[in-house]
Amino acid sequence: MSGAATGPLAGTAPRRPTRRVNVGSVPLGGGAPVAVQSMTNTPTEDPQATLAQIAHLAKAGCEIVRVAVPNRGALPGFREIAEGSPLPVVADIQFSAELAVRSIEAGAAKVRINPGNIGGRGSVRRVADAARAAGIPVRVGVNAGSLAEDIRRKHGGVSAAALVESALHEVSILESFGFGSIVVAIKASDARRTIDACRLLAAATDCPQHLGVTEAGLPRAGLVKSAYALGTLLSEGIGDTLRVSLTADPVAEVRAGWEILRCVGLRRRGPELVSCPTCSRCQIDLIALAESVEDALAEIVEPMTVAVMGCVVNGPGEAKEADVAVCVEKGGGVITRHGEVVRRVGELEILSALMAEVRAFLRDRAAQKGR
Repeated sequence: MSGAATGPLAGTAPRRPTRRVNVGSVPLGGGAPVAVQSMTNTPTEDPQATLAQIAHLAKAGCEIVRVAVPNRGALPGFREIAEGSPLPVVADIQFSAELAVRSIEAGAAKVRINPGNIGGRGSVRRVADAARAAGIPVRVGVNAGSLAEDIRRKHGGVSAAALVESALHEVSILESFGFGSIVVAIKASDARRTIDACRLLAAATDCPQHLGVTEAGLPRAGLVKSAYALGTLLSEGIGDTLRVSLTADPVAEVRAGWEILRCVGLRRRGPELVSCPTCSRCQIDLIALAESVEDALAEIVEPMTVAVMGCVVNGPGEAKEADVAVCVEKGGGVITRHGEVVRRVGELEILSALMAEVRAFLRDRAAQKGR
């Protein structure tokens, strides 16, 4: 992906060795970069709306997109989506092996099934045979909310061990049919249980692992849950792809996924915005300025660091590590590059001047790389 460092970056934990599978053109596992996913929330029966949403997701940095196929009526739309999508499309299937097979025939780059409801060994074999013929992987998705009843009773409810047993049981069925192109996902809405289950799973199989906290909630709480769980696992070398599941625009999931990868030190995409907490020294509306800068930076894919600092007391020193920064003062701000003052501007010019310097920095860096 243009502008994205495909890491891992210096100082990160070694990745857990896993087998390699390919979702369309995107490799998972086997040392490949951790891929960012999301899922559409438009009706699959409306392929134009879904393709429009996928285009927005791709622009934000999404690398794999999942689309629900809830019934046979969604299959024509799914085929059109798979054919027109700029991203590999995963068919999300519940309850029906028939829908899984038909989705594979319609062009799915991967199919996701749930062991708690797909219908037993015969149904799994149908999916495995179709996936093998198409040369695509199968994702085993185990959620706390859809755990098989016999396993739930055995473990006295939903636990990390119960989730792992369910996932490994399904993996063993697929492997008994000679099918090994498997991705596994274990998710719960509880972050701690998700971490415990994913650790147990990582110790038990070399299948690539899809990370996520399911039903994480609205962005404020969901981002915290997801950053805690996914960041913990990624820092331990666990995880080959991720989705940050939020009750929000799917684009927010993609941006959050990249921020988590950046914080863990695995990949970088787009600018990192550093901004200080406000205090009584701040003489302008720094919150509004930082939000405007964040919006303006959203279209940039090249990694860089931009700082928005609230005063000229601590700001210049704190912003020295930034590629481009502004330190505000009464009535205006000081634009710097790597701590060196470029110019002073009035308050109304801050945003445009900062973005002009960002563009100039990117042009200069590109020119230096081209020498």
